[in-house]
Amino acid sequence: MDLRRTRWLACIPLLALAAVSLGGCGGESVEIIPREVLMGNPEKAAPRVSPDGTMLAWIAPVDDILNIWVKTIGEDDARPVTDDTTRGIYRYFWAKNNKHIMYLRDLDGNENWQLFRADIESGENEILTPYEGVQVQIVEYSMHHPDEMLIAMNREDPRLFDVYHLDLKTGDTERVARNPGNIVGWLVDFDLKVRVAMAATPEGGFDLLVRENEADTWRKLLTWGPDDALSSGPETFSRSGRYIYCIDSRDANAARLVSIDAETGEIAEVLAEDPVYDVSGIVKHPDTWKIQAVLFRRERTDWVVLDDDIKKDIEMIGELQDGDFFLSSRDDDDTVWIIGFTVDDGPVSYYTWDRGAKRGDFMFYHKPDLAEYKLAKMEPVSFESRDGLTIHGYLTYPPGKPRKNLPMVLNVHGGPWARDTWGYNPEAQWLANRGYVCFQVNYRGSSGYGKDFLNAGNKEWGGKMHDDLIDAVNWAVEQGIADPDRIAIFGWSYGGYAALVGATFTPDVFACAVAGVGPSNLVSFIETIPPYWTPLLDVFYRRVGNPETEREFLESRSPLFKVDQIKIPMLIAQGANDPRVNKAESDQIVEAMKERGVPCEYLVFEDEGHGFLKAENRLKFYAVAEKFLADNLGGVYEPLPEETQ
Repeated sequence: MDLRRTRWLACIPLLALAAVSLGGCGGESVEIIPREVLMGNPEKAAPRVSPDGTMLAWIAPVDDILNIWVKTIGEDDARPVTDDTTRGIYRYFWAKNNKHIMYLRDLDGNENWQLFRADIESGENEILTPYEGVQVQIVEYSMHHPDEMLIAMNREDPRLFDVYHLDLKTGDTERVARNPGNIVGWLVDFDLKVRVAMAATPEGGFDLLVRENEADTWRKLLTWGPDDALSSGPETFSRSGRYIYCIDSRDANAARLVSIDAETGEIAEVLAEDPVYDVSGIVKHPDTWKIQAVLFRRERTDWVVLDDDIKKDIEMIGELQDGDFFLSSRDDDDTVWIIGFTVDDGPVSYYTWDRGAKRGDFMFYHKPDLAEYKLAKMEPVSFESRDGLTIHGYLTYPPGKPRKNLPMVLNVHGGPWARDTWGYNPEAQWLANRGYVCFQVNYRGSSGYGKDFLNAGNKEWGGKMHDDLIDAVNWAVEQGIADPDRIAIFGWSYGGYAALVGATFTPDVFACAVAGVGPSNLVSFIETIPPYWTPLLDVFYRRVGNPETEREFLESRSPLFKVDQIKIPMLIAQGANDPRVNKAESDQIVEAMKERGVPCEYLVFEDEGHGFLKAENRLKFYAVAEKFLADNLGGVYEPLPEETQ
């Protein structure tokens, strides 16, 4: 994860006991994988090489709380440099001065991220943004400005992010770009100057604004209309500042990587494109900023190499092991790379790659205990929706069982402007190991499949987006895969909303539903969005609906108003401090069910937000969820702690 890379709409969108066996009729018995192994913290994860290539950092538990560790490469001196005792640290990066590690931390899931730094020599930790109720975003940092950084904060106005220059020597901040009220993202040139801004338009699109220097006025370079807004945006400048590299779906269905002349706004070159799949990421050289490779997420992740200098490296890295690899980090001299591999049936593995010697050395697995168990394969599938769209997804079958008439969990991704991908997925493995086929469906409105498919989800929350999920269920039943009487719907965020829709709009399809942090009333959901989403309201209005002019429509797509149709058991989970989907969204539908005598289990975690980061909370949720699924679908579960006493 590169914290510098701005995703313009990323916000619109995660107790080991005695093992028992997965028995059942037919097939081999498969040992149950303890929840601690699947859902507990990793042993090690997210390694990053220092800018000078001499040290390695990673996250690992200290007393079961994730913290940042460092070591000298080639030495046995590993040590933690942070001492968090609350939610753990998940987002960090090396400062370019080689002296500090920077990390972000919020309070109990409220997403008001504060920026800290840890001194790798003294171990001293210091907060750099001690502002209550303020969220920090990383804008840019550079090897050519090792003691500087640009960050964005909504310090002056909770609705708007301004850009600040942070002096890492003194800790002082100075505002260098003010948000006039419509800016949703910023881009910085090679000299660490704010030169590009993304401005939201009333139509639900974006204007790309540019300026020659920070004293100049902004001018509009181009516009992405509402049909292109979610699949387009700037990625980086060229080193010279003459070109802006953008992912751009104008005049194409699938978003391409193009270079745009920063003076004229004209496309100078199309660097990479695919007729069906959007460009999903880029790799640029840390010094020259040259675009070296482009990523496409098709059924699997595919690399398109643009720079011959790394072509041999990419070819040889692909031969290290099976799976899809990613570049986790690289040093500033570009001699040491940290590579990760994801596979569908094993832990994530990490290697150091020596570019000079063209040699990869294995470092560690993120969860080595997984190697002791039989995991499941994840298989890409596709089918046709009732109105003719091709819908893609992934099936993960229970190992050792006949692939017919299985209990199935429809596991719906959040976003909804996101997608499921191939690789290790703890929930898919958890469900398959407990005896269910896990079906992950990239319904219309999912990203990555071109703007026509993405825009087909406009104002189809609870409509055609849900039809795609029902079509997936029907397809799995027709193929003989799923038992129509033993199907659950399960999801988080938009997936939680989809689970509530499944229980209220199509109650005869599912045997039970599990909804995590899902909106129950689209009117109140939009009316209580975080203040810093305010510039994106027109995007919501176009793609979901406008509470002021379409209240009746939004209520018709809201599960809260169809509670009387629920006839299946429900499990609802919520973080009390969720800033995206307010706790009231879960409270109100649970209360409505109680008033009508509809049974429902409700879990509220007081120290969580939009998803459960603390290991103890995750383990508690999945313990309850797998017992709930077993009671309603007939799978197996690892006994709850009280059942073993």
